Amino acid sequence: MQRVWLVVCVAMVAVGANGCASFPFFGGGREISPPPPEPASLDRDSYVIGPDDVIQVVVWKNPELSVTVPVRPDGRISVPLVDDVQAAGLTTAELKMVLSEKLAEFVKNPEVTAIVTQINSKRVYMLGGVANQTAFNLTQDMRVLDAIATAGGFTTFANKGDVKILRRQGSGLVEYRFDYDAFLRGDAPLESNFLLQPGDTIVIPD
Repeated sequence: MQRVWLVVCVAMVAVGANGCASFPFFGGGREISPPPPEPASLDRDSYVIGPDDVIQVVVWKNPELSVTVPVRPDGRISVPLVDDVQAAGLTTAELKMVLSEKLAEFVKNPEVTAIVTQINSKRVYMLGGVANQTAFNLTQDMRVLDAIATAGGFTTFANKGDVKILRRQGSGLVEYRFDYDAFLRGDAPLESNFLLQPGDTIVIPD
């Protein structure tokens, strides 16, 4: 177990040092819990925008005001005429309303569309005994098995029967377990292969 958390720490330092997305630091207590209930599926209409997402803003009949822009770390985007607008924390429908109100000072009855073209703010983190220890974007519904496959599968000495999924709740962590071998044999409940949420960290001991 000490070896696993050494890998976690080394990975955090290495990723942070090269300027890539940092792995989240988890503090507080942690408990092992049964599989969580199924969350709602990812929905582009109710999707909450976050930093690093890319937004396409289209103002009908005003191509000079239509832009495709990234959401900055401060949560804002830059749009012609209205300058900086808060986007992080809003749905696309809410952002459309904000932009329409601001542009109404310059354009008569502006018809605005806001679309998330790249989801970069919702990440899942893979550590330990997988081919690629990495962070990847959660752009669609993904379960534990899907994430393992995306990371290139297990390494030779990975402990497949003790996969840990860490999820922050409040000031602490909840730890879920997934037994890959038991699941393939049909000896583990289907719900143990649950839908992941942004920020989840999967740790495979080796």
